[in-house]
Order: sequence, then C-alpha cells, then structure tokens
Amino acid sequence: MEMEKNRRLGDTITRLIAKTDLSQNEAYEAFEMMLKNEVSEMQQGAFLAALTAKGETADEVAGGWQAVYDLDTNKVSLNGMALVDNCGTGMDSFKTFNISTAASLVAAAGGVKIARHGARAITSTCGTVDMAEYLGVDMECPVDTVATSIEKANIGLFNGMSPTVHPMALGRILSQICFGSPLNIAASLANPALPTIAVRGVYAPDLIQPVASVMQSIGYTDAIVLYGAIENSRAGMDEASVCGPTTGIHFSNGEFKDLALTPESCGLKTHNPAGIAADPDRHTAAIEMVRLLSGKGDAARNDAVILNSALIFYVKKIVATIHDGVKKARELLLSGSALAQLEKWVTIQNIDPSAGIEKLATLKKQTGVNG
Repeated sequence: MEMEKNRRLGDTITRLIAKTDLSQNEAYEAFEMMLKNEVSEMQQGAFLAALTAKGETADEVAGGWQAVYDLDTNKVSLNGMALVDNCGTGMDSFKTFNISTAASLVAAAGGVKIARHGARAITSTCGTVDMAEYLGVDMECPVDTVATSIEKANIGLFNGMSPTVHPMALGRILSQICFGSPLNIAASLANPALPTIAVRGVYAPDLIQPVASVMQSIGYTDAIVLYGAIENSRAGMDEASVCGPTTGIHFSNGEFKDLALTPESCGLKTHNPAGIAADPDRHTAAIEMVRLLSGKGDAARNDAVILNSALIFYVKKIVATIHDGVKKARELLLSGSALAQLEKWVTIQNIDPSAGIEKLATLKKQTGVNG
C-alpha cells in the first residue's frame, strides 16, 4: 500500500517539477497522504520542495489548508464572536523579535478578541509559542482552555505544533522542514477557532495575492496580507516594516485593494533593522518583551509594535484610518496596558495559573518592572 501511494505522490511530484499546477482536490489528496504518513518522509519532503519551487497557487494552498483543518485539527466554537488572527507564516529572511505577540497584546488591551495560531521556532531563536510559554502561558493546554482565554482575556494562542491542537502529524512535519513551503501557509490558516478577520504576514511578496485569495475562499471577510521590506536590502519580514516599505492587499466584503505603506506615511520613523532584530536567546527575548509591554521599550521596537497593532485596529474597523490606529496603539503600549493584558492571559490560558504567574513575576523582577 505504501509503495502504491509513493508512486501516486511521485507522479504528482513529477507534474510539479514540470510546472503543472494541481487542482484543490489533488492538493488535498497529496497533503492527506503526508498527514496520514502514508508515504515515505523522502517523498513528503520532495513534494513540499517541488511545490515550493514551482510556486504555489491559491487552489494548492486551499487544498493543504482543508486537509490540515479537516484531518488534523481539534476545533472549538466561540459562539459567533468576531475573532481576529494576527500571525505570520514564518520562514522570512530577516528575523525580528516577536512583534506579532506584542501587537496582539496591545490589540487585546484595546478590546479586540485575538485568536492566534502559531508555532515554535524552526529557523529563529524564539518562535511565537516559545515566547508565550517563556512568559508563563500554558502552550500544551487543551484547545478549550485557549477558547476560554480568548473569551475572558481577549487573547488566546493555539500551539500549531502540539498534539493537543493537531493530534495527527502537523508538529512532526513542521519540525523537520527548515524552509518556507505551502505547508507553513496552510498550517498557519488551520486555526481551531476559524477567525474571519486577520492581519497576516507572508515570507515572500509573491505570496500576497494567493494567500489573500485563499483566505477569502475559506471564510475570511476582512484581512490584510502583507510583506515588510528593509530599505536597500533584499531581506524582509512577515510583519509590517518600520525599516522600509510594506506592500500588501486589504480585502473587505469582497473588495480587494492594494496596500502600500512606509513608516512615515503612518506617522512613524524609519529605523535601522538592527533595532528590531531577534534577540540571541529566549531568556533575553522574554526580558525585552516584558520591558516593551510595560511601556519602556526603545523607539524602534515601540514603533514596530505600534504599526502592527494599528493594522489590527484598522482591519477590525475600530479606527477609520491607520493613522488613528497608530495613535490608539501608542497610547495603549506606552501606558503599560499590554503588560496588564499579558497577566490576564497567563492567568487564564493555564492549567496551573500559579506557576505561570510565578514565571512572569520572576521576569518582571529581573526586568525591574513593578506591579
């Protein structure tokens, strides 16, 4: 049986090498064989590499998403809440500190219900899940605990590499793949809470259009899909950039509009990328995160979080313009409201809240943050 399925996937790989696109159903079938581990790991890696080299289509990503969501996702319901996801695909060429974590906390402090779906570090030193865990959030808890956190603390994070969220195979595959592939995109979209609003970063500019198309096709009503560049560099990030221009697509109620931002056009400054680069280890990253959330971060990191928070407020239609979002985000960040929001999150997304609070209290003490 395995040999037969290896041949079937091999035929698909041959077509991809010849630059032939797959239908959504064909992509679903290929991803299904991977998730069920019905083909060899060599074939699985070859499939992802061939699909990436060809360039993924919206149908292929949608097929991957459908397979992950149908076959390998523990689902939750939040009673029709207007949920917002804020995450990137990872695998970008410039590694930043955890901007999306801080931006999500600022947005949650501003009243947005944030339902995130992230992963541990694969090519960086500290992934979204690693950061939350180091701050005291329980990242191996059941999905129902995360849902409760979204409801009561305005924020929750599903661990995309945990068997409590994806019990079949996703963590196994992602932990072995150290290059950006359509699986990263499909997996990041397989959020157990199925939010309908999002700010999503991608690791390459040519992914903006297909990812936006996939998101609309799977039920998102309002989203910004973007890629952030660094001035005078070929490197970039799956976040809105304060180091150069950001390009993207904003779609709302079926209407697609191109998005083009610079820090100055949003009322911010262009910063040297060194100011937002990833920290050397997880402990340092957590210390700097606590300092930032308390309102004591440096200018470059503050502006990076403010810009990305502003986009959440804008896509959620809490503010009329990105400029208004920048003002709102700045007030929340510098007031320390995001740190208070983190404390709520640690308390509620936790099987053992006392252990999480103790971990966060230790970091605050080391940072010199009171309260």
